[in-house]
Amino acid sequence: MPRPVASTPHLVWAAGHFFTLLAGLRYLLGTITFATSGGGLSAWYRIAYLGAIVSYGVVVYKSFGVPQANKAYIQRALMDENVQYLFLALYWWFTQPIFITLVPYTTFSLFHVLTFTRTTVIPMVFPTSPAASRAEGASEPIGFPTKVSKMIQGWVKQNYDPAMRFVAYSEVLVFARVTFGAILLRNSLLAPLFYAHFCRLRFYMSSFTRDAFQHVSSELDKATANPSCPELVRRAYLMGTDLISRYASTVLNLQNQAAPAAGGTRPAAAGGATAQ
Repeated sequence: MPRPVASTPHLVWAAGHFFTLLAGLRYLLGTITFATSGGGLSAWYRIAYLGAIVSYGVVVYKSFGVPQANKAYIQRALMDENVQYLFLALYWWFTQPIFITLVPYTTFSLFHVLTFTRTTVIPMVFPTSPAASRAEGASEPIGFPTKVSKMIQGWVKQNYDPAMRFVAYSEVLVFARVTFGAILLRNSLLAPLFYAHFCRLRFYMSSFTRDAFQHVSSELDKATANPSCPELVRRAYLMGTDLISRYASTVLNLQNQAAPAAGGTRPAAAGGATAQ
């Protein structure tokens, strides 16, 4: 049996996720261990997002082709989750590093790297011989590469939903971080506005994101309804939630119009459409 051959776009896509995973973990580790920004730590942040831009760029190009300056193309593209994450990665790449923004991208890349390793790397390094293929299902011991492949497959399948819920809650935290960061002048005032637009699209397109925001909103409702909560805080919270609800509802018409064009099966995670 010939070894599987990965196409160039597929390899570029995978390389981007490898860079995002490794550089992202390096930057996150450096941040939580209170390493200084010196020594090139911020460079790992840029490398991680550069990998994300490459990976999502490959997927978007394979899905939509050369960008076209017409309304139908733009509407269809903007409702695609890979396009949304591509634009977001570009924005984070150009702005001041905010470590928590890397959490969703690193999580996605972990799953894509594992899947690529199982479906491409292991078969290329340990090709299955015709005799071994015919022996599948026999009582002979399973080889180590096959065991590793099955272990990866089982882990990915078992942890996919929890990981997507983790990503959704991390995106809620990112929204809170950039909002308070803008108030405290820790980041650009544009950041919460840009990220709010991203979140409202994710809210209507992702059940994980929707559940996360609704759960956090429910907990905040309970906390602010408590008699011990200052009235000023309660009023500010109600005003903020009203503004958010009004802003978020404006995406409904766009979502309904673009639904036929954005149809199809949901990828395993953002950036999941591996370019072949």
